[in-house]
Amino acid sequence: MYKVLKELKVELGERSYPIVIGQGLLGTYDLTPWVAGNQVMIVTNDTVGPLYLEQAVACFRGKQVDVVTLPDGEKYKDWQTLNLIFDGLLEQRHSRKTTLAALGGGVIGDMAGFAAACYQRGVPFIQIPTTLLSQVDSSVGGKTGVNHPLGKNMVGAFHQPNMVLIDTDSLSTLPAREVSAGLAEVIKYGLIRDESFLIWLENNIDALMNAEPEALAEAIFRSCQCKAEVVAVDEREGGLRAILNLGHTFGHAIETYAGYGNWLHGEAVGTGMLMASDLSLREGMISQADHERATSLIRRAGLPVYAPEGMSPEDFMSRMAVDKKNIDGTLRLVLMRALGDAFVTGDASEQNLRNTLLEFTR
Repeated sequence: MYKVLKELKVELGERSYPIVIGQGLLGTYDLTPWVAGNQVMIVTNDTVGPLYLEQAVACFRGKQVDVVTLPDGEKYKDWQTLNLIFDGLLEQRHSRKTTLAALGGGVIGDMAGFAAACYQRGVPFIQIPTTLLSQVDSSVGGKTGVNHPLGKNMVGAFHQPNMVLIDTDSLSTLPAREVSAGLAEVIKYGLIRDESFLIWLENNIDALMNAEPEALAEAIFRSCQCKAEVVAVDEREGGLRAILNLGHTFGHAIETYAGYGNWLHGEAVGTGMLMASDLSLREGMISQADHERATSLIRRAGLPVYAPEGMSPEDFMSRMAVDKKNIDGTLRLVLMRALGDAFVTGDASEQNLRNTLLEFTR
């Protein structure tokens, strides 16, 4: 029997949706109330499918369930692989009342969501995230898309899910490196908006690294709660939502330089958040003690603290120039006025930025 540990709602008026967090949900929780018609297409990959596909199918009782299995990895988050989803939908004659279900990590969630946004001009979808990073971040908020060789997530759409089902038991099969990558996004919420959560993380990071269920459930809930609050205010990133990108401009540059998948997204974001913290210190916003707190927590989460070997400041600048947050050629970064208080600015000193880039490249 399953156990629901936490529930919350993303408040978007008629498009509001629940996030259900619990144990033993896969295989037993009834997802049919969120299915528009009789057809379901589960999108998964060749790593997650053998582990959880049978249980996911069981959640759609009495429905026609078809499956598209994609290759696993960030490098497959592209147009060619996306078309495999459309091929499956058309070959199985799925109508505009079909529901897509994303079973996997952030890559699967982003691609299935983008396919749902596009197929027959938009069909419903359900998020069933199975990695810590996708559970605390990418499954919530409706950002979908694929990568382009010149930039990460540069082609996509906003398309909110009908619901998000988070089974913490799926984290038991997650490699330690993936746990660390997910913790980067958890730490982000403490740094951008909630210092009390940051303190909780400092006290519980060892339990999280050991994947203790109660600690994970609390971290997932508080992360989703923070993101849900931000998305409810600014669904399409016209203002406040941009703070959710702390470290991402630097991090996306790292991912693009290293080659998609060679650095996990959370690893790149972890280093990127340290770079944002360093620049915030140089800009006279946070104190040295604050920067050291951020550095300590990110180190304790097992995340890298320098850019890939050989990456230069010029490598960063050329890739950051195509970041989605830039407006009219102005580089816009998320920095911190204090721990728990992030904001977006285009006014960072070029010299300070240069010094930060030099600090983190070797």
